Amino acid sequence: TGLIDRIITAMGLDYANIAQTPAEYGGLGKDLSGMDVQEKWSYRSVLGMMLYLCNTRADIQFATSQCARFTSNPRHSHEVALKRIGRYLKGTRERGLVLKADQALEIEMFVDADFAGLHGYEDPEDPTSVHSRTGYVLCIAKCPVLWVSRLQTETACSTMHAEYIALATAMRDLIPFMRIADELCRHMGLSDEKLAVIKAKKVVHEDNNGAMILANLEPGRSTPTSKFFNVKYHWFREQLKPNHIEVAKVETTEQLADIFTKGLRKDKFREMRLKLCGW
Repeated sequence: TGLIDRIITAMGLDYANIAQTPAEYGGLGKDLSGMDVQEKWSYRSVLGMMLYLCNTRADIQFATSQCARFTSNPRHSHEVALKRIGRYLKGTRERGLVLKADQALEIEMFVDADFAGLHGYEDPEDPTSVHSRTGYVLCIAKCPVLWVSRLQTETACSTMHAEYIALATAMRDLIPFMRIADELCRHMGLSDEKLAVIKAKKVVHEDNNGAMILANLEPGRSTPTSKFFNVKYHWFREQLKPNHIEVAKVETTEQLADIFTKGLRKDKFREMRLKLCGW
């Protein structure tokens, strides 16, 4: 609450209205032809505090991440977006993560992508306008411990391509995390039963059928539409069986990572926030 109070005071939001969501529905572009910055507070300073707050407030991760793109050259529209996050934090000042650990130490990951989500919001002459956004959350014992929202660095040519890039990116966090979890369990002297759970099957939830089918193919096999990105992203398929990882279908309505890929409407945002943060 202390950091949120500093943000509210810095932005002069003590008497501002409360926002129901931290981001508008849709995308946030560079707005090169928009108004220059109007506020007296430092965009970079406020954004830095919000980025730090993201370590415990997964619900503002997407909104803060998209504002962070413009740290070096913000426009007034970006200040408005940052103030919206501040007004949302004002209304949820006492909130955080409600952790209700499951008895089983199961490791799960939810992975999603927003295909070309900036199209229509960014300058069409800018390659960034068709970049997709990756979002994923890693949970252990039903508790989120790592969440990410970031633009992909290359142009995906289809929804499946964007989702597959997101899967490959998420695996770079999942596989090292599993090794750390195993070492921690041994160091803390957990029972063989608990160690067996850590070594048991890990589920990565994916809501795109094409990406899921491709990920579960034997290493070396591919589909006709995936050959052009084989080399860069197929590496993780060799890691699935040895590490007991299963890529499984999840319904879009149950995809927790959806909150990290785009601005959601109020009802959808609240539904995802409840499942992720517990409130």
